[in-house]
Amino acid sequence: MLSDKMIEALNEQINKEIYSAYLYLSMSSYSESQGLKGFANWYFVQQQEEIDHAMRIYNYIQEQSARVKLKAIDQPQADFGTPMEMVKKTLEHEKFVTSLINNLMNLAIEENDHASRIFLQWFISEQIEEESSVNEILDKLKLAGEKGNALFMIDKELMARVYTPSSQTE
Repeated sequence: MLSDKMIEALNEQINKEIYSAYLYLSMSSYSESQGLKGFANWYFVQQQEEIDHAMRIYNYIQEQSARVKLKAIDQPQADFGTPMEMVKKTLEHEKFVTSLINNLMNLAIEENDHASRIFLQWFISEQIEEESSVNEILDKLKLAGEKGNALFMIDKELMARVYTPSSQTE
């Protein structure tokens, strides 16, 4: 059984995950407007994953016989500057989400909530992967630069990313 404090924190995390999806959808739109179809694709897939994350938490709350209470979603920014600036903003955001997940785990530990600890472990592993993925793009941009053929190659590589729904039982 989830405590009221854990229910509130998980509901807040649903909001943050949906905001992340909204932010990445905005980045996808911005990338498209800049002629960066690969970046647009990468961010579109990213927003789909964030919705998956929100739904994973939504389902967990309901499975624990608790109530999901959705909150208003903040409007994300619409302009992101250069590809490098946008990817740096992405890494900063993912680090923020990692801190939120870590705080949830700390709460589960504090409350001796073993079920939530097991549940949250997936998110901790996922955040390692999320930050690593963004760091790889950032490293490529640093190496290759943001103009001409190098940017074209990175953009083309990002176009290959496909959405793969996560299993809710992983």
